[in-house]
Amino acid sequence: MPKRDNISMSVIRRLPRYYRFLHHLKSKGVKRISSKELSEKMGFTASQIRQDLNCFGGFGQQGYGYLVEQLCEEMGNILGVSNRYRCILIGAGNLGQAIASHLSFETQGFSLTGIFDNDPDKIGTTLNDLPIRDVSTLEQFCRETQPVMAILCVPRAAVESLSDQLYAMGIKNFWNFSHYDIAMKYPDAIVENVHLNDSLMTLCYRISDRDSRPS
Repeated sequence: MPKRDNISMSVIRRLPRYYRFLHHLKSKGVKRISSKELSEKMGFTASQIRQDLNCFGGFGQQGYGYLVEQLCEEMGNILGVSNRYRCILIGAGNLGQAIASHLSFETQGFSLTGIFDNDPDKIGTTLNDLPIRDVSTLEQFCRETQPVMAILCVPRAAVESLSDQLYAMGIKNFWNFSHYDIAMKYPDAIVENVHLNDSLMTLCYRISDRDSRPS
């Protein structure tokens, strides 16, 4: 398999879509598909699909196409969906509850092992069969279980000190739902920022832009 040092983030961000779509085809009993058929269904060009997949090795044969089950498995291996990296979630408010309750962490490469909050009304209750723990016990829990990733569903004002604490404990991977930029302070951290407001405003712009054009 070729080295992955120079693979662009734009290619990497397309991989989950390939995996999701191939998984759907597999569930429908589709055995084989060509890059042209994939392009028609996914909205990418056939050339783009071939270039993306070639970043990770040779898949498929010219004139034959791709074996769906095999390619789905290869995409899963590339994404690392079977790694089950231990992770914790901090902030059991509405967003944290939705994430803990509705995401299938085990099929996405992670295992949710702990949930934390500072609200006395939440501490001691359960969420998705996990107890909500007092955030003051975070350091002891991390020493004992050694999670590698933290999901941050807390206000922006709390993230700086919290990320400092987590980073000092060796946690350098974050799924960050706040607007605080962890990577600016810790360039070696791996951070996926999720800005729901930005996504919503982008949608608003696209609708506004379409509606402002002459019909």
